[in-house]
Amino acid sequence: MFKATPNPPKTDSFSATLDAKKFREAADRALDHYLKPNAHHLRAPQDRAMKMFAVAPEANARAITIQTYETFSSVSILLLDLAESLDNKPRHLAMAIYQLSEMGLLLVEKSLENEPAVSGV
Repeated sequence: MFKATPNPPKTDSFSATLDAKKFREAADRALDHYLKPNAHHLRAPQDRAMKMFAVAPEANARAITIQTYETFSSVSILLLDLAESLDNKPRHLAMAIYQLSEMGLLLVEKSLENEPAVSGV
């Protein structure tokens, strides 16, 4: 009977096992490199945070509250505009986020009302 494919070359079992072990170790190192970053590469969350904006430590609390109000107002307007162009589930999601921003606006308004009035200098 004729065999279409030849038999594989004969190798000793020690070298075949060693090659398989080396291959497995190399594959594990490659996968770990991409899928499991080393611990020394991990940084604290504050290090990973985008440092594009910062609040000055000496900033006036009232000014910060007013800026927060303006930011929430802008987000609310953007979300309403976005929701108008969406349908069904994406629209409901945009409206839910809008409601959260409105709650934030209410909280900031309340904190502005409760803050004692600052006299002009």
